[in-house]
Amino acid sequence: MSSLVRISADQWYRLRRLDDGITWIDEPHIVEFYRCNIWHIRGRDRDMLVDSGMGVVSLREWVPLVSERPLDAVASHTHFDHIGCHHEFPCRLCHEAEAGILARPTRENTFSDKYVTDDIFTALPPEPYQSSRYAVKGAPATRLLHDGDMIDLGDRRFEVIHTPGHSPGGIALWEAATGVLISGDIVYDGELIEGTSALEQAQYIASMERLLALPVRVVHGGHFPSYSGARHRQIITGWLKAKEEKA
Repeated sequence: MSSLVRISADQWYRLRRLDDGITWIDEPHIVEFYRCNIWHIRGRDRDMLVDSGMGVVSLREWVPLVSERPLDAVASHTHFDHIGCHHEFPCRLCHEAEAGILARPTRENTFSDKYVTDDIFTALPPEPYQSSRYAVKGAPATRLLHDGDMIDLGDRRFEVIHTPGHSPGGIALWEAATGVLISGDIVYDGELIEGTSALEQAQYIASMERLLALPVRVVHGGHFPSYSGARHRQIITGWLKAKEEKA
């Protein structure tokens, strides 16, 4: 029996409005390392949601912001902490390499079998949640994304950048007009989780080099707080230098 208290659904999510029409949504009762950032971007004709958290509390029911207008729910990748509420949205976008996982998630292919225990929480979701029975619901993509595709919100356009290395279908979203990069889990200001095979290592390096070349002003990552373009370049150059020294 867990000693953790349970939090009511109305206290599960936290919202913070940033610049550029972007709202940062997260689940503060999840330990920071496992806590996914959910990004809501306001557009003229429609909005965009990047990732949707663990799905232990309904996002649409308890965060009215995400149901006010037509919305594209984008998966930066399909690990459990990023796609838990995607089934709640009618328009679901992900890279073609991970469409099968989004449609047919399991505890194994979303990695929840390795990570989801009560230890990742500081307080538990409302009953009847049980970590041992946690599962992501299937949410087949309504649009498959490819490298170079554009997500058009009317007055804002985000380019899809395929960034394998953390996961096969990982993507970042780049708004050239504002210098905003929504990076997913390929880069953020914290401990990065890299694939272990030689292919994944090579892909990760290529993805980092590609993101380093962008004239980034601000980065909104999949975990941890946002940071400046200068910090972005510092993180990646330091990471690449460490890889060279190990080679």
